[in-house]
Amino acid sequence: MDFAFIITIFLIGFAGSYVSGMLGIGGSIIKYPMLLYIPPLLGVAAFTAHEVSGISAVQVLFATIGGVWAYRKGGYLNKTLIAYMGISILIGSLIGGFGSKSLSESGINLTYGILALIAAVMMFVPKKGIDDIPLDQVKFNKWLAAILALIVGVGAGIVGAAGAFLLVPIMLVVLKIPTRMTIASSLAITFISSIGATIGKVSTGQVEYFPAAIMIVASLIASPLGAMTGKKANTKVLQITLALLIAGTAIKIWMDIF
Repeated sequence: MDFAFIITIFLIGFAGSYVSGMLGIGGSIIKYPMLLYIPPLLGVAAFTAHEVSGISAVQVLFATIGGVWAYRKGGYLNKTLIAYMGISILIGSLIGGFGSKSLSESGINLTYGILALIAAVMMFVPKKGIDDIPLDQVKFNKWLAAILALIVGVGAGIVGAAGAFLLVPIMLVVLKIPTRMTIASSLAITFISSIGATIGKVSTGQVEYFPAAIMIVASLIASPLGAMTGKKANTKVLQITLALLIAGTAIKIWMDIF
């Protein structure tokens, strides 16, 4: 493992984790394709889809811890939302994490492509008035939230992505949660989800520990920095950035599938 390898993996982890903290996602929407394509392009390593999903699952666990810590004050964390969606997505991600072992690499990539496509479409649905709701007056359908989180968890467990890139549009479009509360609560839910995905990946031998450790260090530095940016940024800018990010990744994955 040479210096170029360490720097490459660290920068991939840093970039993904910064976006994770800023937009309330685990960062796998960026890191999954970056880990898959950049190391072989630079000639420093070549990971399989199983290894990439395993590394991503472990890294997301630490990226979300840093983000949640940065958002812990200010009433951004909706504890009821986190409880209902967190428990459901944990169950789903455990099922998906263990089940992913029997999937082919093309099956994992196809699952990721489908999730990214759904998320991209949802992000471009108009979200009028949600940021006018006071944070202490937010209401939502608890059982709908739980059912949707369970479904997301299964798919997310398969790709080691924790599912936040799909959770965020669901919370914004379906449950009508204000943007900053969505970002903060999504990080907490994603942390819970990543526990299930990580257990599934580690217990089935899908994690490369050295690159995962490099990504963890990058996560703990970059995620709180991203969260600080997210607190200050305009909510429309945050929504558009996430929409473009998810759409771009979906296009790239589908181009490779075909």
